Amino acid sequence: MGATVRPAPVLTARGLVREFRGFRAVDGVDLDVAEGAVHALVGPNGAGKTTLFNLLTGFLKPTSGSVRLDGRELAGSSPERIARLGLARSFQITSLFAELTPRRHVELALAGRTGLGWRFWKSDRALGRFADRAVELLAQVGLEEHAETPAGALAYGRKRALELALALALDPKVLLLDEPTAGMGVEDVDRTVELVRRVRAGRTVVLVEHNMSVVSSLADRVTVLQHGRVLVEGPYAEIRHDPRVITAYLGDAHAAS
Repeated sequence: MGATVRPAPVLTARGLVREFRGFRAVDGVDLDVAEGAVHALVGPNGAGKTTLFNLLTGFLKPTSGSVRLDGRELAGSSPERIARLGLARSFQITSLFAELTPRRHVELALAGRTGLGWRFWKSDRALGRFADRAVELLAQVGLEEHAETPAGALAYGRKRALELALALALDPKVLLLDEPTAGMGVEDVDRTVELVRRVRAGRTVVLVEHNMSVVSSLADRVTVLQHGRVLVEGPYAEIRHDPRVITAYLGDAHAAS
């Protein structure tokens, strides 16, 4: 039997370096994210995961190296341009307008993709033309019953779901999720895993995640980082038994399982 053929990468990084006053937080990272895959970035604290995430999305500029989406160079571009090209992210720390409803949040995100932009105060009626699509996106993340609840009154897990709806409003080809289950109880974690399974249809997902049960449930491929470098990469079922990974991150409990 021949070797399994992996789908072509939609997002790539080559020789990616980011220095902070001589310290290399990301040190020569190569990354290939296959189209349609869920690709997890894991590693101990200080491994460089968040810095790499910020380099991919334009929130940091690389000291050197390349980031490409469908062959188009992204390194050095603004986060707004990168999002318009099809790569959108959610944040580890949710930042929402407490008094605005989820429906209005998503309407604003949809308006931001058009010429209307953030000039919504000029015409509330103009913003209303996004109402139907906003409701569809809220339904996709399980928030249809909370569409008119002020965001500040939402439970934590539902705030994270709203954040995901805002990212989906950009209609990204690649969706990057920064610790989507951080701070959640078991019930919210399970709900979020099912949510990611649902929204991955037709798109590629890259996630930073500490919860290894979430990674094992969702990820097609895992890149383990340590000290800003790629330690090992492969399917979760393989990397979880790698002695380097066990030592660096997963712990003895995983070695015995």
